[in-house]
Formats: sequence, C-alpha cells, structure tokens
Amino acid sequence: MSLNFWRSLVGKLWATIIVLVASVLIIMALFLLPYIDVTFANSTAIKKLFTIVAIIGFSLTTFFALFLFTKITQPMQQLIRAADAIRNGKYDTRLSLRTSDEIGELAKSFNHMAAELEDTIRSLNHEKEHLSSVLRSMSDAVITFNVEGRVILTNPQGQKVLYIWRDMPWKEEDDEPADFYHEVPEPLYAMFERVLVERVDKSGNVHVKQSVWSVHMAPLYSDNVVRGVVAVLRDVTDEVNQEKIRRDFLVNISHEIRTPLSMMQGYSEALLDGMATSQEESQELIQVIHDESLRMGRLVKDLLDLSRMEAGHTDMAMKPLDLGEVIERVYRKFLVRAKDRDIMLTYEPLSEDLHLQAADGDRLEQVFTNLLDNAFRHTPAGKSIKITAGRQHTELGEALQVQVKDDGVGIAIEDLPFIFERFYKADKARVRGESGGTGLGLAIVKNIIEAHHGTISADSVVGQGTVFTIILPVEIK
Repeated sequence: MSLNFWRSLVGKLWATIIVLVASVLIIMALFLLPYIDVTFANSTAIKKLFTIVAIIGFSLTTFFALFLFTKITQPMQQLIRAADAIRNGKYDTRLSLRTSDEIGELAKSFNHMAAELEDTIRSLNHEKEHLSSVLRSMSDAVITFNVEGRVILTNPQGQKVLYIWRDMPWKEEDDEPADFYHEVPEPLYAMFERVLVERVDKSGNVHVKQSVWSVHMAPLYSDNVVRGVVAVLRDVTDEVNQEKIRRDFLVNISHEIRTPLSMMQGYSEALLDGMATSQEESQELIQVIHDESLRMGRLVKDLLDLSRMEAGHTDMAMKPLDLGEVIERVYRKFLVRAKDRDIMLTYEPLSEDLHLQAADGDRLEQVFTNLLDNAFRHTPAGKSIKITAGRQHTELGEALQVQVKDDGVGIAIEDLPFIFERFYKADKARVRGESGGTGLGLAIVKNIIEAHHGTISADSVVGQGTVFTIILPVEIK
C-alpha cells in the first residue's frame, strides 16, 4: 500500500482498528501465557482475568473513539458552521483546517468554492449596481412586469409614471377580471397581452389624457419560457405637437401663398393675353398684382420676424420709454382710418406716469399697430374702439396695463385659447371685410410682449366685441 493510503481517513480508521485488536491480543496473551500449561481449576481467576481484559479493551476503545471524534467530528462541525455562515451571506468565511486527509482536501475545496462564490457575488453586485445606475440615469421610463402583470422592477421615471397613472380615473372594462393585470396601467393592457401571446416585441404610441407616449415592449425569457415583459416609455408629446405644428405650418403657408400667387398669375396672364382693352383696365390689373406682391412681402417679413423671435434672436433696443407717447403716436396714425370707416377711436390715459425703465419703442408700436389693425378689420361702421393705459400694482411689482377694446363681431369662446397661434383665424366668429392679414400678427404680438417679460390675454363675447389686455412690468428684474 502507498503512503497516501495511510494518510487517508480510511487508512487511519484501518490502522486504528489494527492497533486496537493487536493491543487487546497482546494484553490477553501477556495475561494468558502463564496459565497455558495450567489446568484452569480456579475459575474465579479466569473470570477476573477476562474482566480486567474487558475493562482494558473498553478503555482503549473509548480512547480511540475520542481520538476519532477529535479528528473527524470536530472538523465536520466546523465545515457545517462555515456552510451555514455562507448561506447567511457571509461569503468571506474560510476554514483553517490543515490536515492531509480527505477532510483537509474538503476544507481546501470548500475555501476555494467560497472564494469563487465571493468573487461571483461581488461581480453580480457590480453588475447590479451598474444596471441600477444605467436605469436611474435614463430619461425614459422602464417598467418590468411578470406574467401576472405585477411590477417587479422600475427606474425612478417608471415609478413616477405608475404613480401618476394610478391616480387617473381609468374606464373599467366589463370583460376584464378585477384582480388580473391590476398593476399594468390601462393604456398598456392591449400591448402587454399581445407581447405575452405572440412572444415578440411590440411598439406604438399610446394617448394618455393630453399626453402621447411612445411605448416599446419586449418579452423576458427564462429557459425559453416567457417570464415577464419589459416596457420602455417615452413622453413624445412635445415631438408630436411640434410635428403637428410643422404640418399645419406647411399647410397654412402654402394656403396663404397660393392665393396671392394665383391672383398674380391670373392677372399677369390677362395682361399678356391683351385682355385689358383700356389704360384704366391695365392699370387696375397692375395695381392688383402690386397689392398681392406687397401682401406676399408682408407675409415673408412676418415669417422671418416670428422665426427670429421664437429662436430667441430678436434684437431689442431696450431703453427708458414713455409708453404714453408710443400709444399716442399709434392713436393719431389711426385717426384718419377711423374717420374713413365711421368708427369712433378714443384713447384714455388712466395715469400720468406711463414710463417703462427698459423697453423697445419700435417693437411696442408694432404691437399696438397690429392690435388696432385687427380691431378695425373686425369692427363695423358706427361702432367704437377704445384704448386705455394705466399703472397697477401686481404681485411682481409695479406694471402698466394697456387695453384695446372694440365693439366688433367678437371671438367664439372655443377659439380664444388659440388666437395667438400662427395662422390661426377664428373665421367662425369674425367676418373679414377685406383681404386681411397673414394670420401671424397676434403670434408676433405675443412674442414681443413676452420678450418684455409681460403678458397678453384676450376676452371676448360674440357680437359684443373683444378686449386685449397687455401687462408690462415697469422694471424688468
């Protein structure tokens, strides 16, 4: 037998038994040899001999049992305690056994396993922290559901979406079980079910009240079995609105340009074809072409002005300004038009001090010109237009309030929230008596007022007139 066998646990047990048996035999032989040739007449002596041998054998057995307990049982107990410690999360637990038998090899294997497990757990924790950091830094909402529709993982944005959506009064579906998918928000129900059934990615937009959300859902697999669904949500309301504004802008600008272009083309073709039979008719056709070209020029100019303002590139010559002088100048400019249209135009300053510490007089004159031009185009003869200006105290400090009030046809209440948008024309309530403007005037007015840190609002009743109210802070902070 090799030397390694005697170092093994089996070898030690075998050697122990051999030593134990040999010891018993030797002891018995030592006591029995003097009596070999005796006739054993004294039975008491024989019983005493065997009693002594038995006691000695039992003592030796007990001794070797304690030896085995020390060499085998105690290391196993240490191994059990170490395994329990690792089970409780103490992955740095190690065994300090230094023997060359199977228990020593088991201790080495255990320590190696514990080290590998600790490294694996550490790597998993690093990956978990990395994933958590990525999820927290994402601007998109990420929500993970199990197959029962319960939330198992979210990032802060996803938690916020769930919190907001759960407070919304969704419409209950009659055929939906009350306790099924109870954590999946109502807008995601249909897509969630399709992903579970078809086991493929799904994408689309969902409308939630006034918002639009882009949603992408993908199944989560475990051993080729779908165990859940991960949903990535992004609020695309602004993008959708911007796209709608872009489409509306293209439609409106095409409509606005098409009319003067058609008229210019038609009248120019009439001139080329010699349809004008007199100098007066030729002059009239040329005048129409000239007027329409001016209208296109105004449209292009207004578009450029509005684009620069919305991009924040408006050049404002801000300096101390007497707003009363600006209003007075615009008022006098429209007096002749008021007489021609049989409209009573009045200006009433409610305060003597109408000074602004920083304002652009030319831009504000453009504001009041646009508002008065609007009022004249929608106020019939025999009615009145009134301008008032005065100081007032607001929560943000002293301010000037200017109102332009007309007795015209008015604006329908459903149109009021949109009159400051580009190309919006409340034609249902306003009857245009002339070719009118470009549909950009009020949008430009709003941008100029906001550039002065002011506000503009409109109040109107159909058939009774409209009031535009402008509030400009005296001091821009």
